[in-house]
Amino acid sequence: MGCNRSWHIFPLFLLLISPVHGLTSYDPESLDALIHQYAMKAQAKKRTGTSLKVPLPANFSGMEVSVVRLRSGHFWERGANFTSFFIPPRITPFPFVKRLSLVYQNLGNWSTLYYRVPDYSLVAPVVGFMAYDASNLSALGNEALKFNVLGDPISIKFPNLMTKGDPKLLKCVELGPDGLVHFRNITNENTCMTQGDGHFSVAVKNSDVDKNNRVWIWWVIGFGAAILALVLLGVIGFTTFKLVRSERFREMEAESENGVALDTTSIGRSKIPSSSMVRTQPTLEQDYVP
Repeated sequence: MGCNRSWHIFPLFLLLISPVHGLTSYDPESLDALIHQYAMKAQAKKRTGTSLKVPLPANFSGMEVSVVRLRSGHFWERGANFTSFFIPPRITPFPFVKRLSLVYQNLGNWSTLYYRVPDYSLVAPVVGFMAYDASNLSALGNEALKFNVLGDPISIKFPNLMTKGDPKLLKCVELGPDGLVHFRNITNENTCMTQGDGHFSVAVKNSDVDKNNRVWIWWVIGFGAAILALVLLGVIGFTTFKLVRSERFREMEAESENGVALDTTSIGRSKIPSSSMVRTQPTLEQDYVP
């Protein structure tokens, strides 16, 4: 009996610490799966074209989720405009479906728990939207749809950015799976552009990162200048040595030209200078010859 009770308690313990309840893990994919389930429950047998707020568990307080079902023809002709996203006309879902549901997310104060950008700080909440097959009025498709954009790109508005720094330093970030991040420039109206669904925010580079980068740049410049100075000194020293040696050679040649040229003679394998004539003829001190 004791063993059976332990097996009943163990799955309950796993359920309490699972990512679905958001207690110990902040996995974006698990969160998307949870939101998909609650969006499907909220939209079941509801009217097409009506935006619905999706209720989440109490321990996800601070997140905002809504869902709207649209006909693909209506979506192609008019696009969609909800919350932070403006989806222009001339966009079709891929693969094509008769109806699709757009699930909108605003992670609010949960943004930095689920998404992080190395060396950057998020200055806006993470917002996102996913599209699912809604041809079945009582359920949503499990796989997210892609978009084929034939006209203007999708725009994301961030009206209230939590920053006091230079707006030129702001970057739009598209937050993909496995920590993948794509940076894009932000417009003057605090708007980001994209060609598809996903999760988006605005980030600014951390000041300490800029400081470290500047220090590193100065170290590289100083090290490069030192190497360049050593190379220049080496070139100057080598050139000076060549000039001095050339001058010495010229002096020796000049001295040799002013002297008397001597013949050479071979002794074994060596050649040594030799004199072919005697400068002064010998003379007798007395004229007496015996």
